[in-house]
Amino acid sequence: MQLKTILNRVQKFSSFVYGKARLIQEGEDLAIEVDIHPRANSWAICSGCGDKCGGYDTLSPRRFSFVPLWGILVYFVYAMRRVNCANCGILVESVPWAEGKKRVTTTYAWFLAAWAKKLSWSDVARTFKTSWGTVFSSVEMAVSWGRSHMSLDGIRAIGVDEIAWKKGHKYLTLVYQIDEGSRRLLWVGQDRTVKTLLRFFRWLGKGRAAELQFVCSDMWKPYLKVIKKKASSALHILDRFHIIGHLSKAIDKVRAQESRTLKEKGYEPILKGSRWWLLKRPENLTDTQATQLSELLKYNLKSVRSYLLKEDFDFFWSYTSPAWAEKFLDRWCTRVMRSRIEPMKKVAKMLRRHKPLIMNWFRAKGAFSSGPVEGFNNKAKLTMRKAFGYSSPKVAEIALYHTLGNLPVPESTHRFV
Repeated sequence: MQLKTILNRVQKFSSFVYGKARLIQEGEDLAIEVDIHPRANSWAICSGCGDKCGGYDTLSPRRFSFVPLWGILVYFVYAMRRVNCANCGILVESVPWAEGKKRVTTTYAWFLAAWAKKLSWSDVARTFKTSWGTVFSSVEMAVSWGRSHMSLDGIRAIGVDEIAWKKGHKYLTLVYQIDEGSRRLLWVGQDRTVKTLLRFFRWLGKGRAAELQFVCSDMWKPYLKVIKKKASSALHILDRFHIIGHLSKAIDKVRAQESRTLKEKGYEPILKGSRWWLLKRPENLTDTQATQLSELLKYNLKSVRSYLLKEDFDFFWSYTSPAWAEKFLDRWCTRVMRSRIEPMKKVAKMLRRHKPLIMNWFRAKGAFSSGPVEGFNNKAKLTMRKAFGYSSPKVAEIALYHTLGNLPVPESTHRFV
């Protein structure tokens, strides 16, 4: 079977034919060059308006990168025609295998973009003997096409969170769709301010914002303010994940302060190495850690009392009645305020301030939470590590949309991946 037969099967162009194919040496690598010629009496297509035009003259042959075969680089070689268009004047023709002045075929760009979901961009470039910039432009093309063809119908539940994309408090605001059966990254915005989230709601539109039924977020004030204004008809839920996270941070702060105090007073360092004993869930402790924790709980320390308060708070999530859950929360906050443990008191005050939103978790009957959001954020962090080389939020956005956006792709006659 000839190479031209394979190409005509997987990548056929109606107005062009494949010519000779030759194997050449490029440094230490082999490459295949395949000539392309226009069919006899075929019209050229104006790259400006898309009309059929007559030829004006022919430029020097160009090479276009195509999908490698058996690890061998493949190039299409074609002498572009200039056209004399009645509407646009003299322009270079448009060809079906590449866009604009790009020297990478569209098929190859989609091929690289598909592999960029599985490997880091640097690995894709190295594996297929191309540059990081070519991989990036391919991913950018896939994201641009997917975002312009994605459907925004049926969005009923969203989750809002932020992720640090660079050191120095450089954040991106991420909005996810978390409907059952349709979970994806919807939107990425720079920073985590009021203006940032307002841009999302402008992008979503008033009609779709009015159709939202559930919104999950953390307790970041700018988010709370915008959601209250722009999604007032939706049930706004503060999820247990963020609350437990605040409790864990408070316990860790109490432990660190108390450990320093004991050391300064010359007492035995009984809190040394206890961080994970106190932060882990009991069922996740190893046998050794469980034994060490049981010994630590014999001491009347602020760290121990904070740990017991956190464990007691777990009963809050077992309630099915919002009324009884609210009574439990009030009693628990009162106990914490009397404990004189400042980091824990700070958490209790925060829970009291946001009690209506916390109680929405029960009104939603646990159907929606920001658990999926945190799962997406973990994938987002992995994506940020895989897309080596970005130095701007724009590149970070493209990487996130590509991996987490569940974007559509165009139909093709052959799948190369």
